Amino acid sequence: MSNYWPNSAYQTLLTSPDGQLLVTDDFLRTYLQRPELSLVPESCAAEQALHQRLTENPRIEITEQEIAAMADEDIQENYRVWLRYRTRLLAASSLEGFYMSLFKGDGVDVPPLFVMQLAQIFVRHILGDDTHPLEVRMGEIFFRTQKITVLEDSIVMAADEEVVARNAQAGESGNIMDLLKGKSMLTKSADLDVLYEDNAAEYWTRNEDFDFAVQLNFGHEPINHFCRVLEKWIKHFLGVAVRITPMQQISDPKWSWHVGLDAAATEILNKLYNKELLEADELEKVICLFRLDFIDETAVTKVQQGKPVYLAIAMNDQQQLKLKPQNLLFNLPLARAS
Repeated sequence: MSNYWPNSAYQTLLTSPDGQLLVTDDFLRTYLQRPELSLVPESCAAEQALHQRLTENPRIEITEQEIAAMADEDIQENYRVWLRYRTRLLAASSLEGFYMSLFKGDGVDVPPLFVMQLAQIFVRHILGDDTHPLEVRMGEIFFRTQKITVLEDSIVMAADEEVVARNAQAGESGNIMDLLKGKSMLTKSADLDVLYEDNAAEYWTRNEDFDFAVQLNFGHEPINHFCRVLEKWIKHFLGVAVRITPMQQISDPKWSWHVGLDAAATEILNKLYNKELLEADELEKVICLFRLDFIDETAVTKVQQGKPVYLAIAMNDQQQLKLKPQNLLFNLPLARAS
């Protein structure tokens, strides 16, 4: 058991009797501590006063005149964005309800960073304290872009893109960077920042560093743990029990439904489904395929009952895996509204 991701703001939330997350004043205050809104030495008196009022009561009404009184126009806009976000947060019955509402209507109108932070909070909530460290590492994919590298023998490695970029800027050449440059996997794994079954417990001491790489090949444990996280994500939001299994290929003449878990995978699955010709470099972008089966067939539309849903993850042209976990919440063939 471990209290991982302590900076995610998860601990500031309350849980309702039905397991949904409820917004608190302390949760709202975490946004005031972020760089976009926190005070700096240059903050004017009006900004300081506004920040203090919100810190004391983060639900207090703020007028446009109060915002316009601040000297920094960028800070003004930051407050306008956050206050719109706060209004929608407080209008929702739960944090989950708010998250679901973001993807309905005319599109997401809050900063992508906020959406990613919410995904982290939900994964933390869904996995709980007593979970496997590899599930937690695979949960990072829900809210952090992964840099994908294919090594010798078609070994597919994923590492946190931000960490890779930071190491590159620092001129470091060890661990992840060596790995991404093609260091042999025959090298002692402990010398590489690669998380696998035997060293999984090491994750807890570095759970907010996001600096462990993982192997995403079919048949390897990280992919199996990724499936468990996907299943729990669907169960939490939709109340539907499913079983997700990794696959190497889709050879189903009655293929009737699929969901791409990212933009690149969606495009590839659409082409495969429509029997369009794919170039070799397009197919090489596919990281893994999955089969989703509904445990309770009554949750599915009648025409889809007894049939699997195929899923995929893929890297884009920049060798990034940018998961869109909301795709699983809106694109499944459910018989009832979620």
